[in-house]
Amino acid sequence: MALGGNPIFNGKNFRGATQAPPVPQAPYGQAPYGQAPYGQAPYGQAPYGQQGWNAQPQGMTDEQLQQMYSRPSAGPADTGRMTFDDVIVKTAACLGVLLAGAAVTMVVGLSLASLLMVVGALGGFVLALVNTFKKQPSPALILAYAGLEGLFLGGLTRVLDTMYPGVGLQAVLGTLSVFTVTLVLFKSGKVRATPKAMKFFMIALIGYALFSVVNLVMMLTGLTSEPFGLRSGIIGVVIGILAIGLAAFSLVMDFTSIEAGVRSGAPQRFSWTAAFGLTVTLVWLYVEIIRLLAILRGEE
Repeated sequence: MALGGNPIFNGKNFRGATQAPPVPQAPYGQAPYGQAPYGQAPYGQAPYGQQGWNAQPQGMTDEQLQQMYSRPSAGPADTGRMTFDDVIVKTAACLGVLLAGAAVTMVVGLSLASLLMVVGALGGFVLALVNTFKKQPSPALILAYAGLEGLFLGGLTRVLDTMYPGVGLQAVLGTLSVFTVTLVLFKSGKVRATPKAMKFFMIALIGYALFSVVNLVMMLTGLTSEPFGLRSGIIGVVIGILAIGLAAFSLVMDFTSIEAGVRSGAPQRFSWTAAFGLTVTLVWLYVEIIRLLAILRGEE
């Protein structure tokens, strides 16, 4: 699994669920795991003079046995394991709730939409931390996070679209385009979260995070009067492109983690964790795209 990316997938609960359990060691004086003690028949073999496991059960005809053996084996969904379909359905549920929250900000006044944007940003941040460090995924809290992020994104879009008409639709199309291209490249094997790529990603991400903190402090203290702080002009465009690239590569790591979870047979409940992680990354990607578009429009 790709480590060092989305902290939701790097938590010990999801990561532990995607790792195979160690082979148990037998205590001293007992036979090793998978081997029968001395004098006993191995597993699946009957003792001398008794019927073996592969002998035809009494009372069953050849036709009944053939029907029993012809039945399809139980799939991951039948055994309570995470599947790609589970992740898709739950991610769609999260995005549906997010869109419903965003729709609320579109039917209220601009001042109320701005207030809901702040409420959604703060509430979403708190629930993001709660869901990230929670031992077991909670569908209710994950959907609540999606709803709050919908208020935040809807309010942000409403404000920026008022200043720069059409920027909201462009951001939606841009997010869908980046997500689709990233998924296609990942499925084709052309883009993978290799250790070398992960190293460069972490260096760039840490640098971007430090820059964002400094920029926020300068904006709050009035050291810069630009609407986006230091992220204005050509510097803002370059940093915006870098941030979108980081978010896109974070999607690659999310796909890698989900694939590892499905292949290792992680419990089905962790499909909510996967949906939550994808939602967080998509929110980040949308924010970066709409901010870059606003910067470009502001330079016109």
